[in-house]
Amino acid sequence: MAFRGPRVWLWRLRRNPLKRRADVVESWVLLAACVLTVLVGVVVGLCTAASVERGLARERAEWRPVEARLTDRATDSADPQALGSSGAYVWAKVRWAALDGSSRTGQARVRQGSGAGTPVTVWTDREGRLVSKPATASQARDRAALAGALVGASAATLPVAGARMLCCRLERRRVDQWEAEWARFGPSWGRTAG
Repeated sequence: MAFRGPRVWLWRLRRNPLKRRADVVESWVLLAACVLTVLVGVVVGLCTAASVERGLARERAEWRPVEARLTDRATDSADPQALGSSGAYVWAKVRWAALDGSSRTGQARVRQGSGAGTPVTVWTDREGRLVSKPATASQARDRAALAGALVGASAATLPVAGARMLCCRLERRRVDQWEAEWARFGPSWGRTAG
């Protein structure tokens, strides 16, 4: 094994008489891509997480639990004879009073076998529409962190992809320059092996 010496950071940016202009451009593109990847990923991830957490906090503040009543007996549509001894939940029609006093109906998950008129807690928004139970503060933090990480990682791929495309373009240009130089100087060397 050959001794290569200590690894030098930012070796692409060091002075070298054999370095072409395309090499310098490529080194700066890669450095900029690394910095942009970290910045874009972190900024977009944090903004997304904050936005998701604000939205879930707004839901917790605006959505209210309301007592509703079953309109019919809650049975499984596949087996109407089954009673609620299993503890399973089924969709059933419920009725509740909105904030403006109007009567509303909708579908909610209730314990199978519950009789008509059984009280059920449902969640409604400001307009009195049925909504799911809002996320708790800890669930909101978890969801916001997950969304921020996924969106941040996705956004961080953009600078990487742009730098990769630019480096491929620079590489094609270098190969074209080498071919042109070889076509110009190759015949002057005389006979080649072949």
